[in-house]
Amino acid sequence: MRNFLSCKQLSDTQIEALLQRTREYSLSPMVLGGSSLLVGRMVANLFYEASTRTRVSFEVAARRLGMDVVNVSASNSSIEKGENLRDTLETLAAIGVDIAVVRHSQPGVLEQLVAESAPGLQLVNAGDGDNLHPSQALLDAAVLQSAFGKLDGLRLVIAGDIRHSRVAASALELLPRLGVEDIRLVGPKQLLPDAQPENASLMTEDFDAAIAGANAVMMLRIQHERITAPKLPDILQYQQRWGLNTERLQLANADCVVLHPGPVNRGVEISDAVADGSQSLIRQQVAMGVPARMAIFSTLLENTD
Repeated sequence: MRNFLSCKQLSDTQIEALLQRTREYSLSPMVLGGSSLLVGRMVANLFYEASTRTRVSFEVAARRLGMDVVNVSASNSSIEKGENLRDTLETLAAIGVDIAVVRHSQPGVLEQLVAESAPGLQLVNAGDGDNLHPSQALLDAAVLQSAFGKLDGLRLVIAGDIRHSRVAASALELLPRLGVEDIRLVGPKQLLPDAQPENASLMTEDFDAAIAGANAVMMLRIQHERITAPKLPDILQYQQRWGLNTERLQLANADCVVLHPGPVNRGVEISDAVADGSQSLIRQQVAMGVPARMAIFSTLLENTD
């Protein structure tokens, strides 16, 4: 594995190896060499968009592996002076950075750079516009496996802003390959794709119908920063029709778990009672972000010595 840009690029063997390594790191960060595994290697976090969970977990993951970390802020670097992404990455490569973790607003920007054979370092996609977020899909799969074991037969609802969600796109890429055959998409018409994605079993505006019998529900926030669509429903209407509260959660299976990639807009797409309830795995998702990203780093660098 030379870069980590999408789940689609990975073989089934590579996916299982990453998940196995994630599980091992989640039990003990020292299990595969711990803090000395990648001493002397360097990662740069380059975030053109705001982030807390993803950026911090990549940084913690690198430090737990013994890596040096450079955080590059777009507002305090040559990026602000107009330097393009290619030149920035080539600069980082020239000073010895091994891996660049990049979040960018342009969909497909890293795949384009790789196709053009630039730059000379390994790239990790930390979210590219409304396109993909593969490390989130990896950690979500690990959380679901921890909760259910095998994912065969799992009924998953993804609810909210599907149209603009890179999290939903990567989940639709990865989870069916792990046995999830029933993925239901729900949200307002303005926030659903124009056509039902190939890996989705249902796309609807009816949350109550979608959640019936579900084993897992992944809630998504409204991504106002990406929306140019017609006027959305007001908050009260959104809460009533597409918000997850304890009453609606009771329509799912008794074993149903709740996920949310964050940031969580409490009182909009999810109630406090559900977000903090016994069925919520939101904190487990945040925690799993570190071992999942440790697995990505160690896998990328293990064959480059």
